Amino acid sequence: MIQVGRICEIVKYPVKSMAGTRTESAFLGWHGLEGDRRFAFRRLGDDGSFPWLSASRLPELLLYQPLALDEPGGESLPTHVRTPHGLQLELRSAELNAEISQRCGSNVELMNLKHGIFDEATISVISLATMAGIGREAGLELDRRRFRANIVVDTERTEPFLEDEWVGGTLVFGYL
Repeated sequence: MIQVGRICEIVKYPVKSMAGTRTESAFLGWHGLEGDRRFAFRRLGDDGSFPWLSASRLPELLLYQPLALDEPGGESLPTHVRTPHGLQLELRSAELNAEISQRCGSNVELMNLKHGIFDEATISVISLATMAGIGREAGLELDRRRFRANIVVDTERTEPFLEDEWVGGTLVFGYL
């Protein structure tokens, strides 16, 4: 086994396209991190192949913060959301639904998806070196949160895109 680095951040996104929640540890299973992207708002009346409300359609969604990630006896899931104006609303409330519908310009409904809703894969891993390399190329200092990764790795090597070498291999997370 070759050690490629150390995990420096683990983040769950309980509600698709809302702010992430940092955690010290997480259970990783077939459907990604437990509690990750288990909720999503669906645009009603959208018959397209991707009905989910995302930050690309409503950037303000990133300013909503899931809260109270403490559900006994199962996955740790949010019960409330802090809005960009600082209000704390129940996740399943008519008030939150109405606010997001109004911002979106169409009616939405909250869906609870047992196995999560992912754009590409059930887990996202990126290295600090890759983030820095992208920032250098763009001429910007990039915030980690832009990448919406679940696991951020501080690699022992400093060149960007080392993740390409990991494709087809097995990453082992945890204490050695």
